[in-house]
Amino acid sequence: MPTWTSEYPPGYTSAMHTQRHRSKLVTRVRRIRGQLEAVEKSLAAGQSCRDVVLTIAAARGAINALAAEVICDHLLEHVAAPRIPSAVRAAEANELARIIRQFAR
Repeated sequence: MPTWTSEYPPGYTSAMHTQRHRSKLVTRVRRIRGQLEAVEKSLAAGQSCRDVVLTIAAARGAINALAAEVICDHLLEHVAAPRIPSAVRAAEANELARIIRQFAR
């Protein structure tokens, strides 16, 4: 079995999937930033614990949704795409599994 080298087929880069969806991803990050600022304002204003926790939960949900979007794009572009050689596909699948385990912690 070939050794993984992080090399991609000619004309293919590891950032291809994020390039196509960059605007959408950046918009999501800005929304998350706004939610985190709302957490800070809630704490500074002395809002109830319930309100603070609900605001944190919304921000966490948005971060999880962003991560899911990037992970799914990665899966489709680096693991499932028919143009990916089988050795690269296997290595990318292992890397994706490692990333998912790390994210789930």
